[in-house]
Amino acid sequence: MNSFDVEGYMAEVELWRRSKQLESKMTPEQIARVAHEVNRSYCQALGDTSQPAWEDAPEWQRSSAINGVNFHIANPDAGPDHSHNAWLEEKRAAGWTYGPVKDPAKKEHPCFIPYEGLPVEQKAKDYLFRGVVHALTR
Repeated sequence: MNSFDVEGYMAEVELWRRSKQLESKMTPEQIARVAHEVNRSYCQALGDTSQPAWEDAPEWQRSSAINGVNFHIANPDAGPDHSHNAWLEEKRAAGWTYGPVKDPAKKEHPCFIPYEGLPVEQKAKDYLFRGVVHALTR
């Protein structure tokens, strides 16, 4: 009969615990970068290749992602609809309005509508964003 290796098990638990501590040490900007790249990949899967890589994204886009991360850290129980509404308020405060095509120069965005009116493909982005933040902060 094999005996249970308590010391080996405890060493594994300690390694797991330390890896979790490292995960929680990610900055909001690092988490925002991951969330941005997940969103960019999702958009590419839908045929939308307009999203730049994090390094090439304009400051307003990176700041918006960081604000979204901070929102979910401060409001861990907030759902995807709350995430979209917070984004909508941020855009409204910055002077953005609805437009049929995303146009940063005109500050127009096709998702500048209430969450309930978004197509499922757009709602999925809010679920993915929230999921990334929660996975990297818990």
